[in-house]
Amino acid sequence: MNKNSVVRNDALQVPAYWENAKIELMKRDRILRKLIPQFGDLYLLGRDDPFTTLTRSIIAQQISGASANLLWEKYLGVCPKSTPNEVLSVGKDRLLSCGLSKRKTDYILDLAGHFKDGSVHVDKWVEMSDEAVIAELIQIRGISRWTAEMFLIFNLLRPNILPLDDAGLISGISKNYFSGEPVSRIDIREVAANWEPWRTVATWYMWRSLDEKLA
Repeated sequence: MNKNSVVRNDALQVPAYWENAKIELMKRDRILRKLIPQFGDLYLLGRDDPFTTLTRSIIAQQISGASANLLWEKYLGVCPKSTPNEVLSVGKDRLLSCGLSKRKTDYILDLAGHFKDGSVHVDKWVEMSDEAVIAELIQIRGISRWTAEMFLIFNLLRPNILPLDDAGLISGISKNYFSGEPVSRIDIREVAANWEPWRTVATWYMWRSLDEKLA
């Protein structure tokens, strides 16, 4: 999933907690105190509707960002509305024709089926806890805990998500807190303990710290 979804000066898109989280994180974390100001008014931008967000995350699994974007455009050529009904109507053969693998095609069709038959409680996710949403999502084929965590961050805009298996978070913590040395889950948890309840925001800045202009 592309983590570069940022915009400038659009108050409607800023998560309500963002500015307060920045202030709190800079008070308590010396690394973030230096890092956050480097990105000025950049911030997390929420994504699309739930089905589109999850479909895009499936398409992006285990391929580069550039390849994922290209495949997404091809998918939209077949399913421009990207709705469960449209996906099920298009069917397996046409999804395969846009370059999706058999496995990802099966995953997307399964996801569409879950949305259509109401076996996922989309309308209740806003009220459910982080772990409850994750538990429901990982019952769907192709949705891992990481995918569910990305959904919580980018769609539900949850403020305190720590995706322990995310390569960008791991690299960011290694770069900023351990001079590039390998880090363990224990290391990550210890660093992130200082970030609560704004671990999503701190994670986003770890991702940003890997941008080429700061390399």
